[in-house]
Amino acid sequence: MFISPWVIGFLVFLLGPMIASIYYSLTDWDSFTPPKWVGFQNYVRILTDDPAFWKALWNTFYYAAISVPLGLVLGLWLANLLNKQIRARKLFRTLIYLPTLIPLVATAMIFRMVLAPSGPINDFLGLFGVSGPDWLLDGPWVKPALILMSAWGAGASTVLLLAAMKGIPRELYEAAEVDGASATRQFWSITLPHLTPIIFFNLIMGLINAFQIFSQVYILIPKGKNPAGYDAAQTMVPLLFDQAFSYYRMGYASAISWLLFLVIMVFTVIAFRTTRRWVFYETEVK
Repeated sequence: MFISPWVIGFLVFLLGPMIASIYYSLTDWDSFTPPKWVGFQNYVRILTDDPAFWKALWNTFYYAAISVPLGLVLGLWLANLLNKQIRARKLFRTLIYLPTLIPLVATAMIFRMVLAPSGPINDFLGLFGVSGPDWLLDGPWVKPALILMSAWGAGASTVLLLAAMKGIPRELYEAAEVDGASATRQFWSITLPHLTPIIFFNLIMGLINAFQIFSQVYILIPKGKNPAGYDAAQTMVPLLFDQAFSYYRMGYASAISWLLFLVIMVFTVIAFRTTRRWVFYETEVK
């Protein structure tokens, strides 16, 4: 009885829609007429006769390959900095984490102003005599603009890494200092191994979020006003959204969603398979 609300919610809002999407991915359905069974035709067409899918997949890989490591490195650097005895540490921690509390839609609107041709970034570049690009209109600069925006959310990983740093026994650092280990050596030999479980968690969450990027693309680069820029930055979820709600190809969109699920699952499994080589838990750290 106590878990029945959870079970009902799981069946109605998660398992049910998943099973339905599998069925619809094997049909030709526009949401207005009865579904027409086509088997694996949607999947075959996506993989063999849809350049937009492969371009969106490449854009997604490009974004994930840069934004995820960037977020990990930036979060680790900020956490290490905030772990030191500096003035106004609490204030800096609050300021770094605060952007993660702002909704993505509001964040995207802020970056539309920041990345505008007359925005603060181009004004700053102009101080050095550099003519800033049109970040949201020039095709080659659209993906870097999205990656730049991804750094805005580094505060979440920073907080987790900082909490993990606080849990590292101080005796380890004291013993290392007695042995003459430098601060850099202490970081690589003590701090980093203890942080690998949190780094791994941030890696998995970062990959999942990067492969599902949507709001940033849809708000930063409106398709109607900037078709070229939108095409250069279109990732998997915006492609799925367009197929479902612009062209009403619900079956086709369902097939794309399951292919995206398989891509995320493959990368997640690969990441888990590599943990034995570089993730060290408390009982394993020496």
